[in-house]
Amino acid sequence: MSKVLILPGDGIGTEIVAQAVKVIDSLNSNHSMGMTLEDGLIGGIAYDETGTPLPDETIKVAKECDSILLGAVGGPKWEPLERALRPERGLLGIRSELELFSNLRPAILYPQLANASSLKTEIVSGLDLMIVRELVGGIYFGEPRGVEIKDGERFGINSATYYESEIARIGHSAFQIAQKRGKRVCSVDKANVLEVCELWREVMEEVSKDYPDVSLSHMYVDNAAMQLVRDPKQFDVMVTSNLFGDVLSDCAAMLTGSIGMLPSASLDQNNFGMYEPIHGSAPDISGKDIANPLATILSVSMMLRYSLNQGELADKINSAVSKVLDKGYRTKDIASDGDKVVGTEQMGDLVIEELET
Repeated sequence: MSKVLILPGDGIGTEIVAQAVKVIDSLNSNHSMGMTLEDGLIGGIAYDETGTPLPDETIKVAKECDSILLGAVGGPKWEPLERALRPERGLLGIRSELELFSNLRPAILYPQLANASSLKTEIVSGLDLMIVRELVGGIYFGEPRGVEIKDGERFGINSATYYESEIARIGHSAFQIAQKRGKRVCSVDKANVLEVCELWREVMEEVSKDYPDVSLSHMYVDNAAMQLVRDPKQFDVMVTSNLFGDVLSDCAAMLTGSIGMLPSASLDQNNFGMYEPIHGSAPDISGKDIANPLATILSVSMMLRYSLNQGELADKINSAVSKVLDKGYRTKDIASDGDKVVGTEQMGDLVIEELET
């Protein structure tokens, strides 16, 4: 029996997580999964109810669970708050508190959505790459940081810092994933101008010696961004720092037609994980039943595969999503002329229907 913490969060988080929970309920009913669900608070709603974006109770329950399913956090309502109380600090905090250092962000183009990509079909058709992003270090967490008065004017500072042990563990994560895929790792850095990236590159070379069956290449981040648009299928696994991974994974997301299609996993060294769509809370469409729940449903698939050792059931979810797309059903963000446009809840129901067929 597995215990899963459900953190819907803010904006469309409640709507999309509700559809993913229906998938979990279906698995419990039809495949005797025995997953029990615990509800928790994070982000803006947590601040509204408790005065903090990451309540102690959420961390306590998270440590008692086998995995976490997260919706999204944030929104303009909470932007006036001081930085430490904003919803995003809750997300960064839970990643750090649970040592979820390895962020897996697949960019897979479903063949049915080739026309939804902003790139030519021949460029993206067959796209299947994995971005492995270091998640609890780098400039998002480095010290010193802040805004102060220096020489009579405001002065802002953030520090890009990495210990070699932090670089090594994300390197091992990337190489191990590559061993199960195309056996190619591209490490992305900016070693020509940043000392921290020089260290990053040196450590990646050292880690690669433990994986003689996997080839390692290096690429500067500006070139990597260009290459993702020029020839994305050249990549198998990309591994990079927190900041660079944040930017590149969103770029890769749009190659697939919609950011609403991509799940993610954030893992610790024992494969305990938090699973979430890579998109944000989209408050402008919250409550309108138009948000795409497929990335969140596919996050359940990743949870089954990486944390709960249920690869066959993960494949069933992926197959159900593919069959729904085969039949021409689309949410608004991935729809083209002639498609059958459905809402958030109906898309969830259609996936359940295929899952239970």
